[in-house]
Amino acid sequence: MKAYRSAILASALLFAPLLHAGDDAQAKLVSEAPADAKVYIISPQDGEKVARTFTVKFGLSGMGVAPAGVDRKNTGHHHLLIDVDEMPDMTKPLPASDNLIHYGGGQTETEITLPPGKHTLQLVLGNYLHIPFKPPVMSEKITIVVE
Repeated sequence: MKAYRSAILASALLFAPLLHAGDDAQAKLVSEAPADAKVYIISPQDGEKVARTFTVKFGLSGMGVAPAGVDRKNTGHHHLLIDVDEMPDMTKPLPASDNLIHYGGGQTETEITLPPGKHTLQLVLGNYLHIPFKPPVMSEKITIVVE
């Protein structure tokens, strides 16, 4: 958890100026997504019952995965949204929180622990600056039940 918080702090310090960039400057930082780009959750499946601690596997087609900070065409990194009802501003860097987890190292799976009950999971692909692509490359939202 300490490494996770350090990564969030480093990202916040590095990308804080982008949050205050003007609309024109901000628009130039948004990356175009290929028409065939698709991100999806491999597992768990929609409606699946899982243990409190479980693995989420990320899928991506039509693009590649690269760590945050690597500006390479048609690549990005994953962000996992947990129980998020209202999408964040898709023209700015995604804010890190307990419900919006950044995988800026280029990870393609994670182990998470959630309390018992129903939860939703969704993936959004961000560019090298954590900004969602245009159009957004995001998975369907799935619902799981933690036993």
